[in-house]
Amino acid sequence: MKILVFDTCLDKMYVTLAEDKKILTSKIVTNKDNKYHSAFLISTIREVLQENSLTPSDIEVIGTNIGPGSFTGIRACTTVARMMAQQLNIQACGVSSLEILSKINKTNKPTVVTLDARKNSAYLYYENEIKGAVRIEEIKNLLNGGDYYVVADDKMQKEFGGISYQEQEYPLGEILSELVYDKVSKQQCKWQELKPLYIQPPGVHVAPQPTR
Repeated sequence: MKILVFDTCLDKMYVTLAEDKKILTSKIVTNKDNKYHSAFLISTIREVLQENSLTPSDIEVIGTNIGPGSFTGIRACTTVARMMAQQLNIQACGVSSLEILSKINKTNKPTVVTLDARKNSAYLYYENEIKGAVRIEEIKNLLNGGDYYVVADDKMQKEFGGISYQEQEYPLGEILSELVYDKVSKQQCKWQELKPLYIQPPGVHVAPQPTR
């Protein structure tokens, strides 16, 4: 089973191609030339396929990060995943960035993942579940009550300690590929059901009404 996965939700874009659980190619792209990394998604997918002498029709499963993360990035990768899966008539699986990051933990400690949600809160993944956007003080109380392996972004690491996934290049593409493989091995992933995960909707700016 050839699986193509990609993510533009986090601080780096990655595109990974696998056959079952064997990684064939994995590329990481950062923002460059004042362009957001999602602008390079299609061209990077094309490069990965060409390097493996494949065409889109050889792909059997698409996998993507559905968030939380960059609003623009979430829209970009879920839209591309849905369009490719629809055109190719194949499965498309979504995995949250919180679940992906939780797999960085290779210890026996229980995992807590926190990502900045602004407004003095963080997206929380705990006990293998997404808990939503939770106040920072509540998360600190949780962490004070046990010995956890904490995965965070740079900002939340300053609040909670642990490791920041932004400090080094963790194999997030490989992790996502394995999670997608496990999902399609257990259930059918329909592209029609693939949706962005907006735990906390983006703020809306309301322009003041002109006075008369």
